[in-house]
This record gives sequence, C-alpha cells and structure tokens, in this order.
Amino acid sequence: MATASPPAQPASAQRIPLKGRLRRFWQRVTEGMELTQLWSQFETEARTSYRLYSRDVAAKTPEGLTRRGHRLHVVKEFFWAVLEKLSPARRVLLLAALIMLVFPSTGFNYQGSGNETHVVELDLHFWGGLLLLLLLMLEIGDRVVMKRDLQIAREIQTWLLPGAPPQIPGISVAYTTRPANTVAGDYYDVFPRPGKTNEENRVVFAVADVAGKSIPAAMLMATFQASLKTLSTAQVALPELVANMNRYACSNSQGGLRFTTAFLAEYDAARRTFNYINAGHNTPILRRSNGAIERLDVGGLPIGIQPEAKYESASVALAPGDWLIIFTDGLVEAENARQEEFGEARLLSAISAGAATTPGEMLKRLMAELDLFVGNTPQHDDVTCLLVKAENA
Repeated sequence: MATASPPAQPASAQRIPLKGRLRRFWQRVTEGMELTQLWSQFETEARTSYRLYSRDVAAKTPEGLTRRGHRLHVVKEFFWAVLEKLSPARRVLLLAALIMLVFPSTGFNYQGSGNETHVVELDLHFWGGLLLLLLLMLEIGDRVVMKRDLQIAREIQTWLLPGAPPQIPGISVAYTTRPANTVAGDYYDVFPRPGKTNEENRVVFAVADVAGKSIPAAMLMATFQASLKTLSTAQVALPELVANMNRYACSNSQGGLRFTTAFLAEYDAARRTFNYINAGHNTPILRRSNGAIERLDVGGLPIGIQPEAKYESASVALAPGDWLIIFTDGLVEAENARQEEFGEARLLSAISAGAATTPGEMLKRLMAELDLFVGNTPQHDDVTCLLVKAENA
C-alpha cells in the first residue's frame, strides 16, 4: 500500500540560508539604496546638521581670539549648541553617558555573611552605551511624531496649491515648487477672477515668497493664500487689492519681521495683456520672441512691512512666442559645491535654448539643469517657478 508523503512546508516556514537572511536584513535597512546613494544621503544630512549647529557657534564666537583660544571656544560652543537642543532631562542623560564612556570600569568589594569577600565589577562603558541608546530611542520617538505632523501639514499645504495648469485662451502655463524642508514658504497660484461682465473676467497669477522657512513660513503662506482668495472676490482694481492684502498682513507681521515678497498679475485674455504689481519680489523676466529681455519691476514694498504702503501697477502685452518667467530667489540662488549660484544667466540660457518647446517641457528641462548644477549640495531655500508662453491666437 502506498504511503502518503508529508505535506510540503509553506515557503515562509522553510529555512532561509544565513546569506539570504542577511541580504533581506540589509535591504530592509537601506531600502534598496546603493552605497553611493547612502553616502550621498549621509553627506547631505551631515552638511545640513552642521549648518544648524555652526550658526549658533558663529553667532557666539567673539573676535580677537588666538588660534588656540578660537579652537577651544568653537569646541565649547559646538558642545553647547548640541546640548541645548535637548530637553534638560535628556541633557543629564547625555552628560551621564559621556562621563561613563570616558572613565574606566570600576568595582567595589563587600563582605558576605560567611566572611567571604565579594568583588562587584561595574562596566561603565556598557552602561554609558546603554544610556546613549536610550537617548537615541527618545529622540527617534520625537522625530517620528514630528515627521508625521509635518507630513500632515505638507498634505494640507498641497491642497492649497493648484493642480494641473488651467486652460487659458492665448497662453499655456506650467509651474512647480520644491520645498527646502517638508513644508514651504513659497506660494503660487493661477485662478479665475470673475468680473461684473464677461469682458471684465480676468485670470489671477500669483507667486509669493514668505520670509523664513519651514513651519512658520508655511503658516504665513496659508494666511497669504486665504487673504488673496478672499479679497480677490471684491470688485476692486489690482492696486487696491494688493493694498488691502498689505494692510491685513501688517496686522500679523510682528512689526514687519514676517513680510512676503509677491508678484501678482491679472491676465486679460481678450486683449492678451498682463496687468501686474511687483511687491518687492524677484523681478520676473519677459523674453520676447526676438530674444529681447524686459523686466517687470513696477510695484512697491513687500507685503506686511508698512500698512499705508502704496502700490503701482503696469501692463505688458504678450505676442506669440513671448515667454514670461516668474520665480522665487531659491531658483537663481541655488548653490553648487563650489558655492556658485545658478544665477539668472543660466536661467535665461535655458529659456533661450528651449524657446520652441512648451512650458511643460521647458520646466522639466530647467529643473534637470538645476539638479545637474547643484549636484549633492543641500537645498537651502524653496524653489518655485511659473512659466507662461504666448501662443498663436
């Protein structure tokens, strides 16, 4: 009689060779990244962290120190820059761990009940390493919570920005933004502004850069977006709209410390004209089809500095083949490893080289050139760019 063979074990129950388990462990740790990618990521994070601490050190380093005194002062201030980033309880943990790691292991004797002498060894290095591990776990816990909150903030901020570029008669549009941190202080938008009649309908173009970075700048960016959307519903001219936004911003700008540079424009599709105001923003570039360059610099002060600031507007007409480039300073001030800036010359060169393409294609080419230029250098500011190309009627 034939005997039944034992049932086959599932794949998960089969013994995995040690080499395979190590490979799976390494893949899980590195998320599939190559060694060169891991080193590049470490280099970027190390430079960013060094900038964070070195700012505190530089601000507290007096002049006139000897070379030896300068080195000792820098070491001391760097230590305090690291220590002060922790809570008081964690500072004590770190100091205790460092003391245990510096001092050698020790021990003590005690007399037992049978007149026997017992020796107890204390491995301070082990306990110091254990305290450092505990401190690391606490910091990671905080980082995970903060990262989750920042991700939620980024999702909310993404809702505030436009999706696919709208279809506008006579022009084609493309835009993008790259936050330097999880959330950004840059803002861009393109949305309709209905008038009293169809002939008065306009399309609003906005690019703004809030002073500062990360969460404070992102919160002010949301305030700027809300005030623009709300105040633009009123049937007022562009200078009055910007003046109203400025008065509102001044009430929440901490005496002008939290200001916003902005370029705001209304597009009249029937006349193919842009009526604009430049509120202290990087000067947008209007490149004519024949290669001539114009700067859109009429306007006034950044928004949020002076409540009674006046704003002037100007108009430009677009002809087929003209390009309008609106950007924030993070684009032209992006640096490579030699601390060279990308600059407007490279921006204009990229626009000239791709003048026959669409804004979408041009934007991809421009961002690729920016990536090639900066390499592994950490991004220190938000990058935003909005491109407009006038098409044939």
